Amino acid sequence: MATVKRKKEFKLKVLSRNPDDYRRETKLDIHKVPLNPEPYLHPFARDREYMRALNATKLERVFAKPFLCALEGHRETVEAVAKFPTRLGHVISAAADGEIRLWDLTTKKCVSAVQAHDGLVRSMCAHRTGDFFLSCGQDANIKYWSVAAEGEIGEEPVRTILYKNVYQSIDHHEKEDIFVTCGQSLDIWADDRSQPYQTYKWGVDSMHHVKFNRIETHLLAVAADDRSVMLYDTRGSAGVQKLIMRMKTNALCWNPMQAYMFTCASEDYSLYTYDMRNLKYAQQKHDDHISAVMDVDYAPTGKEFVSAGYDNTIRLYDATHGHSRDIYHTKRMQRVSRCLWSMDNKYILSGSDEMSLRLWKARASEKLGVLKRREKSAFSTVETLKKTFKDHPEINKILRQRNVPKKIFYQRKELRTIKDAQKKRDFNQRVHSGEKSKPKVQERSKQFVDLQD
Repeated sequence: MATVKRKKEFKLKVLSRNPDDYRRETKLDIHKVPLNPEPYLHPFARDREYMRALNATKLERVFAKPFLCALEGHRETVEAVAKFPTRLGHVISAAADGEIRLWDLTTKKCVSAVQAHDGLVRSMCAHRTGDFFLSCGQDANIKYWSVAAEGEIGEEPVRTILYKNVYQSIDHHEKEDIFVTCGQSLDIWADDRSQPYQTYKWGVDSMHHVKFNRIETHLLAVAADDRSVMLYDTRGSAGVQKLIMRMKTNALCWNPMQAYMFTCASEDYSLYTYDMRNLKYAQQKHDDHISAVMDVDYAPTGKEFVSAGYDNTIRLYDATHGHSRDIYHTKRMQRVSRCLWSMDNKYILSGSDEMSLRLWKARASEKLGVLKRREKSAFSTVETLKKTFKDHPEINKILRQRNVPKKIFYQRKELRTIKDAQKKRDFNQRVHSGEKSKPKVQERSKQFVDLQD
């Protein structure tokens, strides 16, 4: 039988390219042309990059529209706002009439509402699992509320704790089933007990704000009415440190990325960032408010924070800078008492005296929604160019310039005059009292009065 010889099959390897890498996303027959990147062939590249950065900076201010909507429904002043650690789209707010509402940020509507307390709701916090939240009010009650996955609040509280004191603030532990309250004393509770298992008291004045550390979860900070900020360790039986400041601290917040850093919102129109390992001077002083700062909250990245002021504005700060990068305000917004930075780092909420909860963009000119690949690349290139030329006078002026209401403009001008006069007076005192050789007291240290262990 004859055998049939088969010819060998040769595989030919062919170079292939993805058309999406070199073809535009339009239907036009326009292709990218590869260029030689040698610098001597492009002598005007630096000038073109500067013009691109300048135009991008101008367009950023043109498209800066941070206000999204007003979440209306409350019939009294918004007294408390809280976010869930496991839910991005849900936030809760409480009013002075005792009503609590849960809002869906995706639909910008109220999902459910409940009459929680008789009178003022002092504070709220979410449970670590996200299935419950706690509230304390003027009626001396602490209540547990269940929250369904769709956002429905239970008609009746899961649990009610009636205690002898009226608590001003409440916060839940990040990892364990315990929570802390403050008022006439600082009390630590277990979720399954009706009495606090640990009580702290340092001094005679009451406390009005408390926060657990999100990293070193056994640490907590408390702001008291005697102008002090106290640090406690739940593993001990007494306080750790007590910082006494010149003015009262209205609120404080721990940095979620740096365990020992926290920021205080003070009555002297400023915010102070402290390192708990050295409380004798502030790591940074944040100015620009022209009235008392009522609340502060960090972004989940730990690089920025937002503050609510009695001057009818909210301001956004870089954690390492002394001046705000942006200011948000509207004509109808009155004294802002609460602010919140969402867990997805996209939105900011503010609660004010005229019964509205407002939703803002964290970056005023950011485009929301799904971005195409070319859009992401373009925005990334523009951001890099703006950072490269941010110190150029023309670009820096555009970045810093903000239009503010006439009232804020003139009050800020008056406050600047007062500060200049104080600096001149301090300089003259040092010169004529023979203390010129002594080191000048820094602004970060002027708020410090005493430190107790």
